[in-house]
Amino acid sequence: FTAEGLDVPALFGAAGLDRARLDQPEGRFTIDEVSRLWELAVARSGKPTLGLDRALAATYGKLGVVGYAMMACPTLLAAVQRLQRYMDVVSNAATYAVQDDAAGCWFELGHLGGERPVPRQRTEYGLLTMLSFFSWITGRDFKPLAVEFVYPPSEQAARHEAVYGCPVRYGQAANRALLSWADLALPLPARDATIAALHERLVEQELQRLETSTVSHRVRHYLATRLSDAEPRRERAAASLKMSDRTLQRRLRQEGTSFQQLLDETRRELAQLYLRKP
Repeated sequence: FTAEGLDVPALFGAAGLDRARLDQPEGRFTIDEVSRLWELAVARSGKPTLGLDRALAATYGKLGVVGYAMMACPTLLAAVQRLQRYMDVVSNAATYAVQDDAAGCWFELGHLGGERPVPRQRTEYGLLTMLSFFSWITGRDFKPLAVEFVYPPSEQAARHEAVYGCPVRYGQAANRALLSWADLALPLPARDATIAALHERLVEQELQRLETSTVSHRVRHYLATRLSDAEPRRERAAASLKMSDRTLQRRLRQEGTSFQQLLDETRRELAQLYLRKP
């Protein structure tokens, strides 16, 4: 935001956010707080494509210890899959999914748990950040085959295609980008099995320290990715989390909730999200 010419202290003040939280290693902002910040930033800058710049995304879009764990993977595909497992360390409001396609692999970014709409600029910047990071760890400035957004067509469509370097489609089912199998097979320059194991242990420790390591959060993520297909069953959720049904019930009770309660809450949040989308 500073690089885009905004007065960040004033921006945080207007959003009612404490900047000191930025200096707390385990500090977090809620999904709605970040969306509010983006709303104000877009309004004050007057830029409908705020943040839509490859240099900005490459400079500021780092992923911390998760990024280092990805860099040590053997290929880009392995790094993308590792991010899927460790996304909670980056954000417990973001959802991340990977889906195979004949031409390659889609990686999808979403948000869960907020009450206010997520500004399109926030999503556009987030997707560009991930693509820039993939280019950085491969050492190649590759482009996706396609990018899709749930948002309606933009008056800045030409800029979108120039920045992403591929066709951009709007009014789609998800916010996602398609990577080719050839790019996903690229070996990473910093690949190292020993370093990868070290960083994996560090990320696992981070997961244990964060609130996002709770079983209830993992169950909510499972439900959010499956509710659109069929009625999720507790036994299958337990199997996906690699624990018995009995253990899952006990862990959820310890966290003061239940599978049915999480199912109801996730249904409500997804319903609110769908109602906000034309």
